[in-house]
Amino acid sequence: MAALSKSIPHSCYEIGHTWCPSCTVSVLQVTAGALEVSFKIYAPLYLIAAILRRRKKDYYKKRLIPEIMQSTSFLTANGGLYIAFFCILRKLLGRFYSWTVGFGAALPASYIAILIERKSRRGLLTIYMANLATETVFRMAVARGIVNPLKHGEVLLFCLTASLYMFFFSALSSYLPSSVVQDKTRAERLDSCVVYSACLLAKEDYVFGWGRFIVGKEELPTHSYQAETASASRSERADVPPSPQPEEGRVSSRRGAIAALTRRLLDTLCKHGPRHRCCKHYQDNCISYCVKGFIRMFSVGYLIQCCLKVPSAFRQVFTKPSRLLWLLYNKENFQLGAFLGSFVSIYKGTSCFLRWVRNLDDELHALIAGFLAGLSMFFYKSTTISMYLFSKLVETMYFKGIEAGRFPYFPEADTVIYAISTAICFQAAVMEVQNLRPSYWKFLLRLTKGRFALMNRKVLDVFGTEASRHFKDFTPKLDPKYMMFPPGMDVELS
Repeated sequence: MAALSKSIPHSCYEIGHTWCPSCTVSVLQVTAGALEVSFKIYAPLYLIAAILRRRKKDYYKKRLIPEIMQSTSFLTANGGLYIAFFCILRKLLGRFYSWTVGFGAALPASYIAILIERKSRRGLLTIYMANLATETVFRMAVARGIVNPLKHGEVLLFCLTASLYMFFFSALSSYLPSSVVQDKTRAERLDSCVVYSACLLAKEDYVFGWGRFIVGKEELPTHSYQAETASASRSERADVPPSPQPEEGRVSSRRGAIAALTRRLLDTLCKHGPRHRCCKHYQDNCISYCVKGFIRMFSVGYLIQCCLKVPSAFRQVFTKPSRLLWLLYNKENFQLGAFLGSFVSIYKGTSCFLRWVRNLDDELHALIAGFLAGLSMFFYKSTTISMYLFSKLVETMYFKGIEAGRFPYFPEADTVIYAISTAICFQAAVMEVQNLRPSYWKFLLRLTKGRFALMNRKVLDVFGTEASRHFKDFTPKLDPKYMMFPPGMDVELS
């Protein structure tokens, strides 16, 4: 582990901005590059978001451009101020320490930058960077032998998080007459702390909405939906005549025959399969309920992954038509589809099975079903997803606890957490890039137009973090006129 007290007397040109000896010019170059990249990121992002949210004309005339420029300025400042404080700390301290090249320079730069960004976006940025910093610190600890990595740890974390999410939703349904708690004092009188937590969690509308979209209304707290569906579906099943059989002339082709047979099997399965009296899926029996859930979410996952790959495949589709087949039959498309589809089918199947076994509908079923459904992440392992959902769960509970007066409130906590988290990631990007998430490293290279990789990491190896591990073939071409220690000169480490 690098000693914090160790230092090297090199200049900032010899370590940091090796492409230019002038600190001022280097800062301007990084800032200009970051400005261009930031605008290319945020301009289409805000425009697409505005279209999807069906914003009115006033938004496009008055708010779209200012919001784009504000976020662009935030990201630009984050990159430009880092190299500025990198040079400032060198001039103030006279030497470089292991913590000044990354953490020390990035901390004030990130704090100033996040203050530029809109308050509505600070929370989301803080969660992302906190997740990234936590993962980075864990990798650092593993590399130093402090902790041993747990095999399939991301899957276990996802299982626990999904279990708690689904249990909270189900517990809310069992104890309260509505899905949103309006009377805070009434919730505080509840004996069960778990139920109170469920009330707080359910008030996070978009989290609740996504859960209802993935799992379905039948498994979440929607009392009015249950009552209406019960009466409506029973009358429909009594009044609707059986669907007419297709004429033989219309199924002349093999494809039509297979489709007709499939529909007939599904109709038979839906009408004559088993369904427990406690189950809320009145339209289907338990078997078709699980099968339909898998098909629906598998399709969603497959389409999402296809859409994510369209930009990269579109550039080559004219020169390499085979890329179109790659887009449709890519392995990752099926992995994400299998992940989402199996999550839903396992959760629904386990819930139905427990209703049959115990002959009742209990919120504990959601705890077990959510955990087992989390095993679906074996199809699509993602530390990012696991960490994000877990941190979002903790954040939601904490902030709702603040509203209820149960937890202390720390002003500007999001900005401080963002600054510290970003500083940790920058420290890793300079001193031990092998422990940084590859996608974030690529982002830093893009933001700085590749200049982050031009740092003289071979000199930083003296701190014991293997800074040049991935840069063995790179040696910056420095002008001896501006070097404090020309090549071949011994440098004393203090």
